[in-house]
Amino acid sequence: MTTKLITSNLGYPRIGKNREWKKTLEAYWSGKIGEQEFRVEMADIQLQHLQSQQQAGIDLIPVNDFTFYDHVLDTAVMFGIVPPRYDYDGGAVPLDLYFAMARGNAAAPACEMTKWFNTNYHYIVPEIGSLTPRLTENKPLAAYRFAKAQAGIEGKPVIVGLYTFLKLSKGFPAADISEVAARFLPAYIQLLQELQQEGVTWVQIDEPAIVIGLNAENIALLKTIYSGISAAVPGLNLILQTYFEAAEPLEALLELPVQAIGLDFVHDGGANLEAIGRLGWPEDKWLGAGIIDGRSIWRADPDTKLALIEKLALHVPLDRLILQPSSSLLHVPVTVQSEGKLKPAVKQALAFADEKLTELRLLASAAGGDNGTAEAELAGSREALAVFRALPERGRRDVAEQVRRLDELPDSRSLPFAERVKLQQDKWRLPLLPTTTIGSFPQTAEVRQARLKWRKGVWNEERYDMFVRRQIAEAITLQEELGLDVLVHGEFERTDMVEFFGEKLGGYLFTQNGWVQSYGSRCVKPPVIYADVAFIQPMTVKESVYAQSLTKLPVKGMLTGPVTILNWSFVRDDLSREEVAKQIALALRHEVQALEDAGIEMIQVDEPAIREGLPLKAEDHENYLNWAVRSFRVATNHVKDTTQVHTHMCYSEFNDMIGAISAMDADVISIETSRSHGELISAFEDHDYDKGIGLGVYDIHSPRVPEVEEMTQNIERALRVLDAGQFWINPDCGLKTRGWEETEAALRNMVLAAGNVRKKNA
Repeated sequence: MTTKLITSNLGYPRIGKNREWKKTLEAYWSGKIGEQEFRVEMADIQLQHLQSQQQAGIDLIPVNDFTFYDHVLDTAVMFGIVPPRYDYDGGAVPLDLYFAMARGNAAAPACEMTKWFNTNYHYIVPEIGSLTPRLTENKPLAAYRFAKAQAGIEGKPVIVGLYTFLKLSKGFPAADISEVAARFLPAYIQLLQELQQEGVTWVQIDEPAIVIGLNAENIALLKTIYSGISAAVPGLNLILQTYFEAAEPLEALLELPVQAIGLDFVHDGGANLEAIGRLGWPEDKWLGAGIIDGRSIWRADPDTKLALIEKLALHVPLDRLILQPSSSLLHVPVTVQSEGKLKPAVKQALAFADEKLTELRLLASAAGGDNGTAEAELAGSREALAVFRALPERGRRDVAEQVRRLDELPDSRSLPFAERVKLQQDKWRLPLLPTTTIGSFPQTAEVRQARLKWRKGVWNEERYDMFVRRQIAEAITLQEELGLDVLVHGEFERTDMVEFFGEKLGGYLFTQNGWVQSYGSRCVKPPVIYADVAFIQPMTVKESVYAQSLTKLPVKGMLTGPVTILNWSFVRDDLSREEVAKQIALALRHEVQALEDAGIEMIQVDEPAIREGLPLKAEDHENYLNWAVRSFRVATNHVKDTTQVHTHMCYSEFNDMIGAISAMDADVISIETSRSHGELISAFEDHDYDKGIGLGVYDIHSPRVPEVEEMTQNIERALRVLDAGQFWINPDCGLKTRGWEETEAALRNMVLAAGNVRKKNA
């Protein structure tokens, strides 16, 4: 006897198989297409996404997961949450205003952007303030109607839950969250009532903020929100969806008046399953079981997943079980079908979004008693994984021995910062408030085309090297002309700050089309750590040495740090992340030494992703930060006392980890603060920080060029809590995505602002 298990998806990648979404956005922004054509092309992409899930045989297909930029921004504008600095007079938010909130415009800076929990996706932070929410347009309803009319799909509308939306927002005291929720609730209820009136059956309400942890006040707020919703829309099936971690305390969620609860059984550490076994499962609720990893690119082990379903079935009847990914598939590429160059042993072990949906269908069939086609296909998965796991490069003895001996390495620099900083000041003789950039300069179409010609063999190595050297020389000349104090070579040879290093390290492989969205139209193609990571030969020395030969000013060597390489890669799933970070740190240690041996004695090892890897549960923070900090120090602490180590971090909340940042023991750290309007600066009012620091004085993620006075004010704000002797002046991130005209203008203003403040502090 077979049982039909329902399958569901939580969200689908937006960008398209060939990044059609990105190209359409950028065509609109550049004026190549108008709004009508933009909307038509976006509708075509949206329809393709729906049809892909339909063809995969998914029962509950999400709608309203598609967006023109970001789903949190969509939620804000849907409720009229538009900051007063924009010219908005109510009603549906115009498209250009929507993009202005995300990217800024000549009249107003963009809204803050930060990490979506512990992922590499960025969302636009809502600014609520005293605004009164009202439903300006029902985006989930429009998405539901579109799916039904265009594809015959009875979609499952997805909305960001009110609790999570408020937890992700700014502009009101935390103590006032209940009052703000009361203001929002009528608009949320109106949205759901309109969905119910349309005939919608299921609505997925995403509440990932729940997994961070619930206290008594949080639980009371959730009860207020969902009691109000339940009373207003009786009969509408609500799925309270959590992901990224265990939902604790689960007993509090089980009491909420919703018809289903979605839980992550991949990243929960076993806690969700344990809680269900201890508490039982209510007879009146469905369980959305996240059994397929929504953030990994590896095939699922069929036996492990079927065993998990069996355990769940001990507590939840199969006819009330919904099988789904652990999170939205936003975080993985679209399909493995596009990968034509990977060796078969690896390709067959991969599963991107489309393949994960197929896995769900097969597991549902097999768990429901189908012993035919599903079992045959799952047998193929078992064989593919066995071949992959047996690859010799996944068990290198030399790498294992280096990791085993890692504890023998020193844990600190030979001198503490207070002593070595004096040696560095004598060596470098930098002015007060030294100016620099974060590393990369614009990657123009000419640069990208040259790299493509080299990769395709149209240009040989010599011609490509000459091209890169010419770009470096022009960048050095420009930086000298602008008056910067510490220079960079520009990173013209690098496609990506992680992919570049992965291409030169053992243990990595690269996809052709494995793109994922980072923010807006910015897509990244994470390299894949499939085997043991090992140093092969110097990776950055050639370009750094050439750049230094062109100037008497110091040029920083530029590396990406071990934790960022880890967090911005797709990582093998048979080792702990800590173990892989150790492998990467040991490889980078060789590179840092190679730079220093070549005369590069100012070395920046960027860790922009160290904060995003922080576990969501507070009790897990210490262990992660200990090994993350240790990995950075392993890579950098062997240099001479006069060698100045820099690092960079961006788009994260650092207030709660200033101590860990200091423990990294970098001589200079630069941190993004521009979009958060200097809020991070307040952290230094409560914490002493004695090392060099640069708080980014302008936002490079917007084409807007701030005036000198604006940057001057940003610098002076920081100097209220930081000593001028430790402060560096820099943009908030690399300049790769900007054009040369705006880059030159912004850097010129930055140097002038630094000069203004120097005069005041002379």
